[in-house]
Amino acid sequence: MKIVVIGGTGLIGSQVVANLRGRGHEAVAAAPSTGVDTITGAGLAEALAGADVVVDVANSPSFEDDAVMEFFRTAGTNLLDAEASAGVRHHVALTIVGAERLPDSGYLRAKVAQEALIEASDVPYTIVRATQFFEFLRAIADAGTEGDTVRLPSANLQPIAARDVAAAVTEAAVADPVNGTVEIGGPEPIGMDVLVRRVLAADGDGRTVIGDPHARYFGTELDDRSLTPGAGARLGATNLDAWLAAQA
Repeated sequence: MKIVVIGGTGLIGSQVVANLRGRGHEAVAAAPSTGVDTITGAGLAEALAGADVVVDVANSPSFEDDAVMEFFRTAGTNLLDAEASAGVRHHVALTIVGAERLPDSGYLRAKVAQEALIEASDVPYTIVRATQFFEFLRAIADAGTEGDTVRLPSANLQPIAARDVAAAVTEAAVADPVNGTVEIGGPEPIGMDVLVRRVLAADGDGRTVIGDPHARYFGTELDDRSLTPGAGARLGATNLDAWLAAQA
């Protein structure tokens, strides 16, 4: 099959492209750097010509409320319209577990809007909702840092390794559309402050991590259910210890 991966040069997309090529598919890495821009529409029609499946793992360059909403609405509309014109038979998108539960977050509102566009389209689809990636824990630490202190929510995350996300997205791309959502997550729920404390300790980073139930994450407070998957989620095999060991 010809499978176009929007965001195909990024953390997840590049692994999905490699996975698909390893299975013998024609996988096209589509991104502004390869001449495909979902905001302007440049290169979309050419990239999608003859495509059977489109995988969208692109992310907004800005997390500011208005900018991120504009990105997902514009990119989503342009992409889905181009898919319909090209006769694409399956749209796969990567979104976020729990986004609909946190309307105070502008970023998560934009991901909900992305899902709504997909669901309203005539293109058959699969939405893969993932929990937070282990690979972003250091950025979360930096965002919560004031001086030598990192203040973070104490609510549980259930983080997943990027390679496990890429594997799940790859499986969705080669399967039939479910016209619904699939949740994926890591193997164990752990408090965000605990996770980041362990990552910083492994890095030899001396910052002090404080768990605060009122600290905000993407502009919103969390509880243990906010960003953890429900029953029936597909769980990745990589736990925190294994991920940290692979970083060493």
